[in-house]
Amino acid sequence: MMSEDTQTILGSAAVALKVRKYRLNAQKLGCAKNFQKREVYIGSHPDCDFSLEDPSISRQHARIELDEAGYRLVDLGSKNGTYIGDLRITDVYLNSPMTFRCGTVDIEFVLGNEAIDVSISQKDSFGGLIGHSVVMREIFGLLERVSPTPATVLIEGESGCGKELVAAAICQHSDRATKPFVIFDCSTVSKELIESELFGHVKGAFTGAVSDRKGAFLQANGGTIFLDEIGELSPDLQPKLLRVLENRMVRPVGSEKTYPVDVRVIAATNRQLAHEVEAGNFREDLYYRLAVIKVDLPPLRRRPEDLPLLVEHFLQDASQKFHRPAPNITFSTMQKLRAYQWPGNVRELRNFIERACLLSSDDRIETRFLNAKPSASTEEPPMGMGETEAYVDKALAQQMPFKDAKQAVIEQFESLYWKKLLENTKGNISKAARLSSMHRKSVEYIVRKLDLNVRGNRGASDIEEQEDEE
Repeated sequence: MMSEDTQTILGSAAVALKVRKYRLNAQKLGCAKNFQKREVYIGSHPDCDFSLEDPSISRQHARIELDEAGYRLVDLGSKNGTYIGDLRITDVYLNSPMTFRCGTVDIEFVLGNEAIDVSISQKDSFGGLIGHSVVMREIFGLLERVSPTPATVLIEGESGCGKELVAAAICQHSDRATKPFVIFDCSTVSKELIESELFGHVKGAFTGAVSDRKGAFLQANGGTIFLDEIGELSPDLQPKLLRVLENRMVRPVGSEKTYPVDVRVIAATNRQLAHEVEAGNFREDLYYRLAVIKVDLPPLRRRPEDLPLLVEHFLQDASQKFHRPAPNITFSTMQKLRAYQWPGNVRELRNFIERACLLSSDDRIETRFLNAKPSASTEEPPMGMGETEAYVDKALAQQMPFKDAKQAVIEQFESLYWKKLLENTKGNISKAARLSSMHRKSVEYIVRKLDLNVRGNRGASDIEEQEDEE
């Protein structure tokens, strides 16, 4: 039963699920962890909530989620399967206590007594966000409560998930809806100019400063500022941003005066800032100042049940945009859409549907268009200058957003850089960290994230265990 306070907060637009604290224990690996969240991912990837380093565990092996019926264990198409006893399962509800097996690892599930209320919206949209899955309605339930407040919000999620839509929806449902909404992308401004762009400058502050200029914070005064890609903010600017968030006072570059600002701050990143804090790349105090309310946007591959709703929405949009009837989509095509991993997330799906609508010759979407390579992020962008120019021309021809094109190049560079550096250092993590001027924990995380292999068949876990020879 919900308390009266919970009912008052949720109103008629949401219901509450009680998430009890529970423990997962993988005895074979000496790994145990307590959780009190509605959804937990199990796998070998370091970003998983319950990360297990075992060769029989897939990168994303299974998930446990709470819905209206109880705690549900779902296999995520793992290579070695999820079992209860000798029975291989794909989707089952757990009792407590219960032991299940992922690959060759036995995991014990035990419920505790502590419980928290999680609100689940009864709506399938919020602002420009769409989804009927429980994970999205959980986010809608959170946003319904948070938007009318002045609370600072941190949005985390992969590129293309809709972080800017979340920020816009929060603003639309707040008492600042008619006030300025200023978007500032920390990844697109040069290091030399970012302080001026954020906080402003006075005439003569630096070469080229021919007049006074308001920065993003003063432009957003009275309204909302959205700091996109906050994880890219340089370490020397992080304490300055922290002071502004704490004091709500801004000092333009070159000025001796400070100016009060009344802004609501929403930040977003495609990184996991908690990992960046652990690795020493992001200030802990700034992280906690930003993450008063934290919204974790799931990638599209984690919510395939939302695909029919999203496809229908994008079909109608494409029909209006291109002034042609919306084509039909067959059951087999929808199944293929569900099976696809969508590395570009919702943005990729929208572009996919628009292209299919334009190229289809009858009243239905043809599968061959849906099976085309939809995103250059899955291709390997070349590194030579001439080839890079050709890649840019191709990206522009495909109307690929700047962020996607840039991210594709960065991802290849990152993978190649660390692969070669670890080969040069013979897998020595500490030496690689010194040569790259990075914290050792950051390098360990990158090696796991990229699933790098050096020294023949040695994996990331083998590299990490190697002792520093110097």
